[in-house]
Amino acid sequence: MTNQKAVAERLLQINAIRLNPENPFTWTSGWKSPIYCDNRKALGFPPVREFIKSEFCNLIFTQLEETDVLAGVATAGIPWGAMAADQLKLPYVYVRSKPKEHGLGNQIEGHFEPGQKTVVVEDLFSTGKSSLEAAAVLRAAGAEVIGAVGIFDYGFAACAEGFAAAGIPYFALSNYATLIDLAVEKGLVTPARQSLLMEWRQSPSTWGR
Repeated sequence: MTNQKAVAERLLQINAIRLNPENPFTWTSGWKSPIYCDNRKALGFPPVREFIKSEFCNLIFTQLEETDVLAGVATAGIPWGAMAADQLKLPYVYVRSKPKEHGLGNQIEGHFEPGQKTVVVEDLFSTGKSSLEAAAVLRAAGAEVIGAVGIFDYGFAACAEGFAAAGIPYFALSNYATLIDLAVEKGLVTPARQSLLMEWRQSPSTWGR
């Protein structure tokens, strides 16, 4: 079993990922989606949480070995970044979606030195917007953003294009194609529904309308 498949299987086991092409979910953006991914659920299952933390550490160690600092994206990326930083014995910061409206007005919480090689930690890559915004904030503050990591990647073209334009490589522990293949293998999705599920990824903003 590949690691990507193992991650997808654990997310399915704890119902962090749900598939329902007949009655699509509605995202905050208004998009209709046959899938809903809530990786926060993994925090409540210690064996799954430990597995994902370990996979994050392996990914960072092998693909981004020059990392000096990890930076969690608020809010869902914060716990995963903190756990990985603890295991890898790396400094850690997190990036708010906007500066605090009181106190010091920080948008980056924690300490890092300008020029340090920084990796953004996210729970989920959809359009990539939140991760790229966090990366821009870090760069403006002097960090050298060398990559981004997440638990799950929907595989949208817009996400890949955004990261490429920013010059930031990104990596996910699992992805949509792996998940759908596993769901078919387990009999959770019929082969006839597989093509419908894969069509959604081609045009998520118009699918189901």
